[in-house]
Amino acid sequence: MVTKVISADHAVAWAARLARAEVIPAFPITPQTLIMELLSEFINDGELDAELIAAESEHSVMSIAVGASAGGVRTFTASSSQGLALMHEMLYVAPQVRLPVVMANVNRSLGAASGIWLEHNDSMPERESGWLQCYVEDNQEALDMVLQAFRIAEDQRVMLPVMVCLDGFVLSHTVERVEIPGQEEADSFLPRFRPLNRLDTEDPRVINPIVPPEYAMEMRYQLDRAMDASRAVVGEVDELFGRAFGRRYGGLLEPYLMEDAEYALLSLGTATTTARAVVDELRSQGSRAGLIKLRFMRPFPENELREAARGLRALGVFDRSIAMNGLGPVFTEVRGALGSTGIALSDHIGGLGGRDLTLQEMRDVYASIGSSAAGQATVRWHGLRGEQG
Repeated sequence: MVTKVISADHAVAWAARLARAEVIPAFPITPQTLIMELLSEFINDGELDAELIAAESEHSVMSIAVGASAGGVRTFTASSSQGLALMHEMLYVAPQVRLPVVMANVNRSLGAASGIWLEHNDSMPERESGWLQCYVEDNQEALDMVLQAFRIAEDQRVMLPVMVCLDGFVLSHTVERVEIPGQEEADSFLPRFRPLNRLDTEDPRVINPIVPPEYAMEMRYQLDRAMDASRAVVGEVDELFGRAFGRRYGGLLEPYLMEDAEYALLSLGTATTTARAVVDELRSQGSRAGLIKLRFMRPFPENELREAARGLRALGVFDRSIAMNGLGPVFTEVRGALGSTGIALSDHIGGLGGRDLTLQEMRDVYASIGSSAAGQATVRWHGLRGEQG
């Protein structure tokens, strides 16, 4: 193991190197380009035996990834924002064909108002595509989750692609201390890829044909069951990773100071770090505040969330995107899971377009969660200039 001070983008590239990715289709887009640049250096310097294929667009990137994975090789790529949107058509192929591609998505705002800064509105619309979706909090978790993602995706109970999402610029272009495992350690944790089905000239087969109604519904059902099976695999891999490297993340979600909490916030990504600091502050003042770090949007941890929220009077949800239904997408999922529990639920939207999420705004979030138990507004925008939400 070595320790480096690196960005999350470089941490992801190191993870793909340690995973011995064999085919890496690439197209540059801010803020993920640093990943592919470092991987190209690894390959050029003979430190990674892989084929980096420069594609003409992100649609082509995912097309290449689908073909490579179907050919039985470990495949990695990365994208962001408009690039992920351009992949949309091909994103739906990999899950239904059961191809365990791993992709890092460096979250960035999408569409007008055009920007290159952080939002989750690029990846959230893809949560129904059949990809597992994990959101990381810091640079170390970015590296660790790419390694875990290959182990999860390639488990024969799952065989689905995994999208590891990291906050653009907040993580991708800032540096932190990151422990990088040795290659032997990584090899011990992540065995060689054993394809479930693969294109082979010695054993011809058809993959992804036109499917008539007589079979299409059953294929969708199998995909749904594989996503459900991934719940247990995520937990198992997290435990195995903890034994191997001494770091565990809780699987689908991670409760923080929830044992006696009266009210709490559910967050994902880097907002969790800010929320944790405020929870510590509130606890020092005698307030029974808690925090639930949501790690996976797919599969969504309904049962684990109900258990973590047991005993709460109020739960707030932090959304860094909007669902155009007056609420955020994370809140919509949480309300579906907890709507019948009697817990007062509130949605808190902020940090859109890359706007800073300050400690004071997070304090306001927690103050608002407490008041939501008294029947106040279900949704509130934080840090909004002009009219207040």
